[in-house]
Amino acid sequence: MSPVAWELRLPALQQATQWALDGRAAASIGKQGWQASLAWRQQGSSSELHLTGPLGIGASIVRLSPEGLSIDGATNDNAAALLHDRLGVDLPFGSLRFWLLGVPDPAESSTILRNAQDRAQQLTQSGWTVIIDRYKPVQGDWLPGQLTVQREDVRLRIAIDAWDFAR
Repeated sequence: MSPVAWELRLPALQQATQWALDGRAAASIGKQGWQASLAWRQQGSSSELHLTGPLGIGASIVRLSPEGLSIDGATNDNAAALLHDRLGVDLPFGSLRFWLLGVPDPAESSTILRNAQDRAQQLTQSGWTVIIDRYKPVQGDWLPGQLTVQREDVRLRIAIDAWDFAR
């Protein structure tokens, strides 16, 4: 696979509206932590995230759309409070959909450090630092295989096992 220049990849990935991934997440928030299997489905401007704890215990479905946030049926303000209670932190789900693709959220200013292959190695945006530890080949491109999202005493590690990326 020949590398595609960052200037071409960036807008293409920021405008991607049909993709899915399956993987695992581990978070540490201060002295607390959790682990989960995750499945992310992106359809247009709507995101759906399935989080499942060990042995299928503690499953939750988070949906983010232009209409707002919902978690397991609770919407907007109730959903945000419920999500914070379950995860222990307010994760930036709107930006996370871009970070998972290895690009910054186009709605916010950012700084980007690129690696030797002209892909994002580190993004800093909205007080969060995203470190892309590893890329993997996906349907003629390279997408993140492992990344870390961190701010203050919050650290979220995501390992992506499988991508389904529609062009």
